[in-house]
Amino acid sequence: MLRMQPFTAHYPTTLDDVTALLDAHGASAMICAGGTDVVPNLKHELFAPEHVIHLAHVHGLHGITEHSDKITIGSTTTIDAIASNNLLQTHAPGLCDAASHVAGPQLRRMGTLGGNLCLDTRCLYYNQTYFWREALGFCLKKDGTTCHVTQTGKRCVAASSNDTATMLICLDAKVDLVAKSGLRTLSLIDFYKADGMKNNVLSPGELLLRVHVPKADSTIKRLEGFAKLRHRSSIDYPMLSVGVRFDVDDDLQIKNARATLNALAAKPKVIQTDWLTGIRLDEATINQLADYTYARCTPLTNICDDPDWRKEMVRVYMKRACQNALARLEARA
Repeated sequence: MLRMQPFTAHYPTTLDDVTALLDAHGASAMICAGGTDVVPNLKHELFAPEHVIHLAHVHGLHGITEHSDKITIGSTTTIDAIASNNLLQTHAPGLCDAASHVAGPQLRRMGTLGGNLCLDTRCLYYNQTYFWREALGFCLKKDGTTCHVTQTGKRCVAASSNDTATMLICLDAKVDLVAKSGLRTLSLIDFYKADGMKNNVLSPGELLLRVHVPKADSTIKRLEGFAKLRHRSSIDYPMLSVGVRFDVDDDLQIKNARATLNALAAKPKVIQTDWLTGIRLDEATINQLADYTYARCTPLTNICDDPDWRKEMVRVYMKRACQNALARLEARA
């Protein structure tokens, strides 16, 4: 049986209490919301915090609120609530689709948006039991000196695997980070960094407070699509996830486009899409974008399955995400 190492549990009820605890305990503290990823990682001894701060009883961190130009989602809002929310189904259907692909229904009811966005990077050589990792000599990310993926000790290449981030980056989402010293807001893509050891910019005293999703301009049609590659559609982490967004006119001329891939590296990969402006969104354009993306992706052995096959799937799943976006337009007709 896998058992957690001892720690002190805290159950704050206000945001001030949370930031005070984070400020007091710093790097020795860990946040827990739904616990769907934190608890298994604690049992595998990937983390050894002295303090665990549980957010379930904190007022004001949960909920989805509409504003004139955006929708705000609290960090402890569950993945299931996002997937089924009517407001988001109208204004950000791609996000609902991405949320519905996270794990299985039981975990979606427990897991939170903040937890998914702050999900620790994953690797075939890291997300194992202590016994397994010890037999291998550990790895660069935890207790060792060598990256078994690259066979060097210079940089950890564990991969991000947060499905909601894939789509939210396409939607130009922003996040609010709060600490005892105050609040700061930044674009979600800037929240992440290309470092498998720790791939976000949260300092030890900070908490991801909320996410802002801009509404589409009323003069255009916004089409969103998402596709995810995994072994078992009921539970597995992604081997690849793809999100796209197209702002088009009535003739399907692209005014603006976004494309993001995840589960390839420590930071979600944004594909340069300026060249799509002015082009009509059709099958030929989708094929062109799929080929363009394929040429710019290099999967590693950090996630199960052959990296060459995963690279081939980049083209396939980019097409699927784009076709899902077009299908939304057909559904409106």
